Amino acid sequence: MKKCDLCDDPIFPVVWKNNKFRIVEINDPSYSAYYRVEYIEHVKEMTDLDENDRMELMKVVFTVETAIKNFYKPDKINLASLGNLSPHIHWHVVPRFKTDNHFPESIWSAQKKFEKTNISTQTKNKINQFISKNLNK
Repeated sequence: MKKCDLCDDPIFPVVWKNNKFRIVEINDPSYSAYYRVEYIEHVKEMTDLDENDRMELMKVVFTVETAIKNFYKPDKINLASLGNLSPHIHWHVVPRFKTDNHFPESIWSAQKKFEKTNISTQTKNKINQFISKNLNK
């Protein structure tokens, strides 16, 4: 039985996956290199995970953050775990630039403008390769 949208197969491309976690690349024209790290099993809160799974999940989140920081070079990276609409553990990893459509507000706030962001295929590939290389050790 489906418990929430994140229990379904993702609609976005899966960049990396193991038996506990998956990383999807969110297709948002305002935020290139926006990724979501999802715990595959339906679990609501971080404290519902055992300590090893919490540590492993944060390793995955920090690996994505490091890849974005090293290859896309945003002004800031936002890490967010809200789950109010989808009570299923997941982390948003969002590169932010001072010129983006919401800055300095949250990406879920009212847009100040609308401009598409662009990321080169080469940069996106470097991010995704870094993620796979560092998580497949």
